[in-house]
Amino acid sequence: MAYSIITLIGRDKPEVVLSTTITAFAASSILTGLVFLILGTFKLGSLVNFFPRHILIGCIGGVGFFLFVTGIEVSARLDGNLEYDLRTVKALMRKDTILLWVTPLVLSTALLILKALIRSPFLVPAFFISVASIFYIVVTVTSSLTVPILRQEGWIFAEVEAGVPFYNFYSYYNFSAVDWEAFVTTIPAMFALTFFGILHVPINVPALAIAAEEDDLNLNRELVAHGISNALSGCFGSIQNYLVYVNSDLFMSNGGNSRLAGCMLAGATFGVLVAGPEMIGYVPIMVVGALIFYLGIELLQEALWETWGKMNKLEYLTVWAIVLTMGIYDFVDGILLGIVLACLFYVVDTSAKSAVRVTYSGSTVESTVRRHAVQRHFLHHAGRQIYVTKLAGTLFFGSIVKVEKKSRALIEEEAFREEPIRFLIFDLTHVNGLDYSAAEAFTRMQRVLSRRDVRMILSGVERESDVGKSLWNVGLWQDHSNVEFFETLNLALESCENQLLAAFYRQSNKLSESAAIGAGDSVSRRRRQMSSFTPASDACPHDAMDIPSQPASGNSFGSPVLGASASSPRTMYLAQATSATLDAQRDALPPKRWSKFKQPLPLLLHCMQGLSDQNEDFWFKAVAYFEKQELYAGQALFHTNDVADAFYLVQKGVLRASYELPMGGYQESIVAGTTCGELPFFSDTRRTATVVAECANEDDVDAADTVIVWALDAEAWKRLQSEWPEGAQELLTVALRLTKERVDAVTGYVLTVAG
Repeated sequence: MAYSIITLIGRDKPEVVLSTTITAFAASSILTGLVFLILGTFKLGSLVNFFPRHILIGCIGGVGFFLFVTGIEVSARLDGNLEYDLRTVKALMRKDTILLWVTPLVLSTALLILKALIRSPFLVPAFFISVASIFYIVVTVTSSLTVPILRQEGWIFAEVEAGVPFYNFYSYYNFSAVDWEAFVTTIPAMFALTFFGILHVPINVPALAIAAEEDDLNLNRELVAHGISNALSGCFGSIQNYLVYVNSDLFMSNGGNSRLAGCMLAGATFGVLVAGPEMIGYVPIMVVGALIFYLGIELLQEALWETWGKMNKLEYLTVWAIVLTMGIYDFVDGILLGIVLACLFYVVDTSAKSAVRVTYSGSTVESTVRRHAVQRHFLHHAGRQIYVTKLAGTLFFGSIVKVEKKSRALIEEEAFREEPIRFLIFDLTHVNGLDYSAAEAFTRMQRVLSRRDVRMILSGVERESDVGKSLWNVGLWQDHSNVEFFETLNLALESCENQLLAAFYRQSNKLSESAAIGAGDSVSRRRRQMSSFTPASDACPHDAMDIPSQPASGNSFGSPVLGASASSPRTMYLAQATSATLDAQRDALPPKRWSKFKQPLPLLLHCMQGLSDQNEDFWFKAVAYFEKQELYAGQALFHTNDVADAFYLVQKGVLRASYELPMGGYQESIVAGTTCGELPFFSDTRRTATVVAECANEDDVDAADTVIVWALDAEAWKRLQSEWPEGAQELLTVALRLTKERVDAVTGYVLTVAG
């Protein structure tokens, strides 16, 4: 800034140059103060939290390196800055120079050793006072050594001319002599100085907080304090100021950690200002050099030695890079290099860690829908066609690569032949965000998966969320996209299971028809023997997915019924799962005689399969205690915290139970052929969920809009307990077994969601 003013005004006008220069520097201080005040007032100090700690430590080490180099420059009395070349090495090794910088280096090393042995705040000041005293004692007792000779040889600072009072500085201010055109041209340089000061404060203040072990740092307050300090400094005609880490660390490490100590230091500094610079001409250079070496080595030790083994290799390499760049080139360049390396290493490190949190097969993780044993058995086998991939973190161009590679590997020829998946679910519940590259990768994966007719499903994402908007922007959430979206993983699993069950019932109906015809029975009669128990679906099903009745004896359910459709790996696998389920659950299929019973006995027998060993003769006694109820779609069966006044058997349709807990909520479907509300009813506690009728079986035209349940209310339960104790005991046992099943299902799902 001063050189630009000289260039514009000329060297022939020294008074104008001097007045313009000092006025520009004072204005720069005021500008810096205003910027600091704005930053602190608007609470922008929190931005420093984006500086990684190893960057701050690298800056500490860079300051240490700079001080070490400065110690050599000051002690060796080099002309200009230290250059890293052979000429400088030769200059430092000359006989008249080597002792000048080696002596303070040895003194600083001795001080570091003493400090490790002696813990006292008086050690450092006592050491340097002792060194200065011994120096002048030696000079006094040695006749050949005089102050002028030592000053000439570089052992004492040169004598400074004085003779004017400290306030003489203000006599140089002459606003009438200021060249205001030249002043205006320095405004960009003022902002550059302001930026330099702003750059130091977010580095030096947190670094000092680390050294002082101060965890309650309020950088906004520090910015306001710097703003007031710089504004006042500019108003009094002085230059910029900011916290200097080295000076503050030295002061605090020697006991200056109180307001009184700060006031004493300010008073002593003002005393030196009044006394003038004459005393500088008597200070031994080795004392100043030893102090600079001491500070530099201590900061380098803090940054490079004490962090060894505490950081990972990339962070430690970043610290070294910052230290060398700041020491050899420039302070600002070192900070910028550290930020660039931190970003680069973050990308590399994050990309090395897979965004895939965990993967599951549909046979391992299931939805919370209450299903019959036959359906559960089928899904346990056919669920392998559902593949769940839980993703976590922020998906970006680096981390999405492995996700895409893994999805492609699932449909490679050999892998697809062994595990012919039908649905690939990406659960994004734990995904915080994704960039454009990651969103585009999902579109590529959808195209690749569609070649194998694999449905891609995204769960745990909402349309208005940041992740949802990113996916919408690349066309995944639009009408022409073949990707399905669900708010929760539970809903996605339920949808996939329903589609598998739809295929299961279509195949089992074909097998049942073939078996019925082979047994001499009519197809219509076999269908009349089916029970209208439907699983949950995303909407009211048009085709009932019934549980098939037991086949005629002497006929097996073979896959040839599937014909040409059994040629693909998925269809063959589904046919095998269907046959295996029907064979394994033969005893669980409703016997033909059940079709002759009046409801709710067939429903009651069906619900008790696998839970009770009692037959129809035993459960016939319970029929009189149940009462039929019909619910329209959307009608609530009961609400959370209601008194549990009934236990229900679901004959037709689907109920949706919604649980709202302090830590979150979830939903489950209750399908026909299962029970509802048993635990609160038999334990005499309040309802824990709100249950609403969702849809009915539309095959029954007369009751297309209703859900049919059979209720055992509190009054009937009391009568049953008194009139039929054995039945009451059996119902309690069944309720406990049902509760165990639900606990297992919900626990499994919760662990799956947690990943």
